[in-house]
Amino acid sequence: MLQVKNLSFAYRDKKVLNNISFRLQPGQQLSVIGESGSGKSTLLKIIYGLLQPEQGSIHWNDKKLLGPEFNLVPGEEFIKYQAQDYDLMPPLTVAQNVGKFLSNFYPRKKKQRIEELLELVDMSDFADRRPDELSGGQQQRVALARVLAREPELLLLDEPFSNIDNFKKSALRRQLFEYLKDKGIACIVATHDNADSLSFSDEALVMKNGRIIHRGNPRELYLSPQTRYVARLFGEVNQLPVSWFIEDRKGLVLIYPHELFLNPEGKIKAIVEENYFEGHSYLVKARIGRRLVYFRNDNPLNKQFAIGLTLKDGVLEHRLKPQP
Repeated sequence: MLQVKNLSFAYRDKKVLNNISFRLQPGQQLSVIGESGSGKSTLLKIIYGLLQPEQGSIHWNDKKLLGPEFNLVPGEEFIKYQAQDYDLMPPLTVAQNVGKFLSNFYPRKKKQRIEELLELVDMSDFADRRPDELSGGQQQRVALARVLAREPELLLLDEPFSNIDNFKKSALRRQLFEYLKDKGIACIVATHDNADSLSFSDEALVMKNGRIIHRGNPRELYLSPQTRYVARLFGEVNQLPVSWFIEDRKGLVLIYPHELFLNPEGKIKAIVEENYFEGHSYLVKARIGRRLVYFRNDNPLNKQFAIGLTLKDGVLEHRLKPQP
């Protein structure tokens, strides 16, 4: 089990992490989400041992992780870390990069392990290429295979799919996280990608200005965001007066675009301003008085067209329920 307790860190006079505490169980998958500069990457670097915290402690089971001031070589044998730069060795082939830290004592087992991992990241056909012959996304896939070569107990991934093409990304993401679950490897992913945090994480930490501001089940964070900041991490969101839906009720409520739909009898009257094609549907921008509202529709709507909108059933009951 990983235990992070009261962790703080600053670059010179700028506080980057402030009193961070959480636990991670063996085999658990945790996503760390937040805007750029919120401290996600710094947190991973401290856990791995590249940066020394100002205060606080990190334990893996009963072992205290001491950091670079106490270890000549950063990192721990049971932890692997993939940064946003892939750190591949240019003179070596893809297969050699993946197998670099595997023992040569059992060459057949080493070869099988390399082949297994290259198949996992769909890079088997590039085993004899060098990194400079690969695209950025292909290099990222090789780096993923390499950090898994000597199977870790804890894997730290910083934006692991950021440069990978969408048509490769979905399958790779499924294969990787299923592999980690099957092997019981704990994983922390710092990510901006909703699929990482919503589809594959057991728990999510929301960071802002170096602090954990929310923590919980990703589905609940999405369905019942406590702040607009949290909701916007998952995409576009409207912040609308509750009185639009419930008379004489004060306050604001967060509504995702897919929760509003066209209805000629709808009480919310708006004027269409723009349509944005998103593949599966259109994101429509409309105006209600001085307030902009976004909703999704299967087809584009004429600009300056007057429309009615209705809220999806059950949204208010879920969104306005008292927070624990």
